[in-house]
Amino acid sequence: MSDQHYVYVLKCKDDTYYTGYTTDICKRIKVHENGKGAKYTRGRGPLSLVYEQCLTTKSDALKRERQIKALTRKEKEQLIQSWQEVNPDE
Repeated sequence: MSDQHYVYVLKCKDDTYYTGYTTDICKRIKVHENGKGAKYTRGRGPLSLVYEQCLTTKSDALKRERQIKALTRKEKEQLIQSWQEVNPDE
C-alpha cells in the first residue's frame, strides 16, 4: 500500500484542465497519454502536468481533489501559477 497520494492537474491541448488522484503520478500520466486514462482526457492530448500535491492519506487526497474540482477556472489558474512559482522545474 502506497503512503503517497497525489492530486494533480493536467492541462489539455484544448486549454481545459483535468484534476485527478493517484498513488503513482508518473504511471498515471502515461496512462492518460496513452488514451487509457479518464474518459475526459481521451483525445485531448498532448497533456501537460501543471500542478501536483502529495498528501499522506487517500482521504486527504480525495478531499483535496474535490476542493480543486470545485474551484473556478480563474482560481485553478491562480493555484497553478503559485505552484509553478515554487516548482519552476516541474
